[in-house]
Amino acid sequence: MYYNNRDVRLEEMPVPQIGTGELLVRVLASGICGSDVMEWYRIKKAPLVLGHEIAGEIVAVGEDVKGYKIGDRVFVSHHVPCNTCRYCLRGYHTVCETLHNTNFDPGGLAEYIRVPGINVDRGVFLLPDEVSFEDGTFIEPLACVLRGQRLAHIQPGRSVLVIGSGISGLLHVALARAMGASRVIATDINEYRLKAAQQFGADATIDAKKDVPACLQQVNEGRFADIVIVCTGAFPAFTQALQCVDRGGTILFFAPTESGADLPVPINDFWRKGITLMHSYGGSPSDIEMAIELIRTRRISVYEMITHRLSLEETGLGFQLVADAKESIKVIIEPYR
Repeated sequence: MYYNNRDVRLEEMPVPQIGTGELLVRVLASGICGSDVMEWYRIKKAPLVLGHEIAGEIVAVGEDVKGYKIGDRVFVSHHVPCNTCRYCLRGYHTVCETLHNTNFDPGGLAEYIRVPGINVDRGVFLLPDEVSFEDGTFIEPLACVLRGQRLAHIQPGRSVLVIGSGISGLLHVALARAMGASRVIATDINEYRLKAAQQFGADATIDAKKDVPACLQQVNEGRFADIVIVCTGAFPAFTQALQCVDRGGTILFFAPTESGADLPVPINDFWRKGITLMHSYGGSPSDIEMAIELIRTRRISVYEMITHRLSLEETGLGFQLVADAKESIKVIIEPYR
């Protein structure tokens, strides 16, 4: 039960009761997302059970459920779109009102979750034999990364700068490399994470405490980056991104910053240079399917990104590790560890 980043308690709750069209899933692995420790965002709804990067097995099946059975290994999406509104029909599934108002019960950092009927209908995916429960915790974050890069039109021959080398930044590095980017550069203030960025595909890394635009030109043939992806909520990273994008380039604001912050943009300068600014939130069902396939085929190697495997009792420690953002990458909770 989350109260704040420094107060995460182990509390007893009844096992959720399922109804018609619902599933009961035993959670076997649950990742702690960077968004889980965005205290300004989470504290408004506390206390609550967080966790949305889960994999587990079905232990009970409600009446009228088709296509799933007890014992199935599954990934469950916490948010699902309606697929019929004007936004979904235009491909903007992640701004669908239904998506923002659906979830499983109570949250992924628990022993069991109840999967509502709408999630059963469009948010439960069978795990291939090649995908472990631990690998399954990467499906949701990789789907989000896939959507962002798809919208930003990352393709072979383009240079990519990833600002922030936490787990989302590393997934962006690995995917950009797999997508054929000509050069992938990563930044961070943490040497541990810079080394991780090199391990997972970065051609070069830059200490974010230095003059990043100047360093970028030195490692990118005298040019700024075609695509700049901001993967940290630190506000200086947002202003830094504006200084690092090449003419005709795109800045993808993948992470949010503090609530109420405004970013001053050199509109006239960007107008002349043809710069595109965009955001990306979440992933659609098709992104989830592609993420599963990338993990299954090892096109994106995620297992090596796990640095900590903790029990449910150690979830508070996991939140501290993720919030401190020092020598950790992916922290997963295994309730039956």
